[in-house]
Amino acid sequence: MLTTLDGTTDRVGMHGVPRALVEAQAEALGLPLVAVPLPWPAANAVYEAAVRDALADARRTLGVTHMAFGDLFLEDIHRYRGSLLSDTRLVPLFPLWGTPTEVLAREMIAGGLRATLTCVNPACLHASFAGRAFNADLLADLPASADPCGENGEFHTFAWDGPMFRHPVPVRVGARTERDGFVYADLCPAGES
Repeated sequence: MLTTLDGTTDRVGMHGVPRALVEAQAEALGLPLVAVPLPWPAANAVYEAAVRDALADARRTLGVTHMAFGDLFLEDIHRYRGSLLSDTRLVPLFPLWGTPTEVLAREMIAGGLRATLTCVNPACLHASFAGRAFNADLLADLPASADPCGENGEFHTFAWDGPMFRHPVPVRVGARTERDGFVYADLCPAGES
C-alpha cells in the first residue's frame, strides 16, 4: 500500500488522515506500507521523483510488479498514472475503471465496506458531510450533482473495515476544521484525543 504524507503534518495530503491510522489500516489489510514523505507544498516534479523512488525501492525490496489504482472514469488521471509508471517497469492496473459510480457505491456498502468522509469540498457539499459514514443514508443525502464515489473531488474517505480487512481499524471522528479551502473531519485512532 503506497501513500504520500505531508512532511509537515505527517498526514495524507487531501485526506487529512494521520500516519498512525494509515499504518493501522495497512496492518489490518495485511499489506506492507510504503509511506512517501513530501514537503508541503510539493511541486509536481518533486512528487513524481519521490513516488518513482519509492516504487523502485518497493520493486527491489518487496518484489512489487504491479500497482493498482482506484480511479473510475477521469481519463486525464488515468493517463497521468500510466505515464508516472512508464519508467518503473511496474504494470498499472485499474480494476474499477468504467464501473458506474452509483452501482459501485452501493456494491461497496452492501459488501460491508465501512468508511468515513475525511474531507469535503464545500463548493460541492455542505461542511456537515465531513465526518459522516459512507453508507446508504449518505448516498440518499448527496445532492444530484455529487458523484456517489466522490470521483470529482466532492469528498475523500478513510476505509476502516470491510471484507478485505482482517479486523476493523478502531477510529473516532474528532473536530471538524477548515484548511486550504476544504472541510476536514479529524480522524484519530480510537482512544486518542
